[in-house]
Amino acid sequence: MAKPNALVLRAPGTNCDLESAYAFETAGARTERIHVNRLLDDGNLLKRFQILCVPGGFSYGDDVAAGKVMAAKIQHHLFDQMHEFHALGNLLLGICNGFQVLLKTGLLFADPLAESPATLTWNDNGRYEARWVTLAAESERCVFLRGIKSMFLPVAHAEGKFMSRDSAAMRKLESQGQLVLRYVAPDHSTETNGSSKVPFPFNPNGSQESVAGFCDPTGRAFGLMPHPERFVQPTQHPRWTRDGLQPVGDGLKLFRNAVEFFA
Repeated sequence: MAKPNALVLRAPGTNCDLESAYAFETAGARTERIHVNRLLDDGNLLKRFQILCVPGGFSYGDDVAAGKVMAAKIQHHLFDQMHEFHALGNLLLGICNGFQVLLKTGLLFADPLAESPATLTWNDNGRYEARWVTLAAESERCVFLRGIKSMFLPVAHAEGKFMSRDSAAMRKLESQGQLVLRYVAPDHSTETNGSSKVPFPFNPNGSQESVAGFCDPTGRAFGLMPHPERFVQPTQHPRWTRDGLQPVGDGLKLFRNAVEFFA
């Protein structure tokens, strides 16, 4: 199998680029970490790659709002190149801050230039949450989630609450199969006690419909708040010394799916 080329796009404040690059390399991709300023100087760099990942962290200090400054740079200077990159059949992945960036650029929606049907905002408790969560994947449409039913991954964010513009927008996203990853209870139940979401701490931010990840209509662009790059090796599980080692970390399959898409 030919190895695809993966670009991990970093910016001032990004702090998960090394882990994301390692995850793609472990999954079998050739990976480069490139500063966003290099793309601003030469957007043709994208033509060397088949996968683009915007990793987690605090790009540009999360000034204005999480991911907003980097999203604005992409919208105003790189939008055409990113749109063409995706239209050629390539993959886009946004993790945590990267999810916030992709959502604010519009690249995860059917019409990137239309009014955004959803956003990510402050956690219900108004503070940063760092904990492990159980996730259920609900669609084979998303390239990154194929063959995955559930994952146990860490979250680390303050602005991770998924909210739709209104109920009609949420119904449309649901009907289009874009709400592909949700927070669930450790027993994988979705019991909500009459609410539209599982309770805290299983849903760590209060996301509507317990949404933890979201893909575009093609399934080739995907953003999620949990960090798959932080559970690639079995020893990264918080209870591996008590419960024993599983073969691989839950997050690795997501990166393997991206690589195998180009087999």
